[in-house]
Amino acid sequence: MSIASLSFPHCCQKSPPLSLKSSFLSKPTKTQFSLSFTQKRSSSHIVSMSMEAGVGVMGTKLGMMSFFETDGKVVPVTVVGFREGNIVTQVKTLATDGYDAVQVGYRRVRDKKLTKPELGHLGKVGVIPMRHLQEFRLQSVEEFETGQKLDVEEIFKEGDLVDVSGTTIGKGFQGGIKRHNFKRGQMSHGSKSHRALGSIGAGTTPGRVYKGKKMPGRMGGGTRKIRKLKIVKIDNELNVLMIKGAVPGKPGNLLRITPAKIVGKNIPKN
Repeated sequence: MSIASLSFPHCCQKSPPLSLKSSFLSKPTKTQFSLSFTQKRSSSHIVSMSMEAGVGVMGTKLGMMSFFETDGKVVPVTVVGFREGNIVTQVKTLATDGYDAVQVGYRRVRDKKLTKPELGHLGKVGVIPMRHLQEFRLQSVEEFETGQKLDVEEIFKEGDLVDVSGTTIGKGFQGGIKRHNFKRGQMSHGSKSHRALGSIGAGTTPGRVYKGKKMPGRMGGGTRKIRKLKIVKIDNELNVLMIKGAVPGKPGNLLRITPAKIVGKNIPKN
């Protein structure tokens, strides 16, 4: 008997495929896909950069020293030098980029130190090749143009308050006492917990370690901003700036200096 002549019961016969014509299971059309892609693309264009009180400059930390004022008072200051640079490389406007900002370049380097896209970006406006490019988001950029040189003595005056940001000194992997100022245990009287971290959470509830728990780990090497530091002296001959107090980083590190933000005075409350 051939297989073709066999008759299978009704339960074993192949049933016709089900047709689910629901809207949420059907494949999206080309119009729906392009609409959703456009919505995602427009919503992702969000500028998270904070507004600055004014355009700033970049400098190089040279070290610290003591500065004697006219009345004999000794002030600890950080000396900031300026290499060739602080040139406007791009002006971004609300119409072209969605926000107003000025891009500034700093520290001249050889051509081979930059990539071809970086050289093309700087060569388009006819400026020298520079290592660092940073943006300063402003309320208005009408007074700036590409290729403009930013002079420190024109932006800042002695006695002004500035915000200085830079990369802190890296400390490597450190324990909880040095990294988070934890207290140590007793060193005697039979104590066996001297510099150990201790308990990091309960066992059953919650049964896990909370995110952000202060524990040993890498310390330093991050961006830090010190606000409202006073400019003590501007030396045009040496091309240096003396700022009262300490700033982040080692000598030779890059610093970003901007006018201090005072809400309601030089920056809007909203």
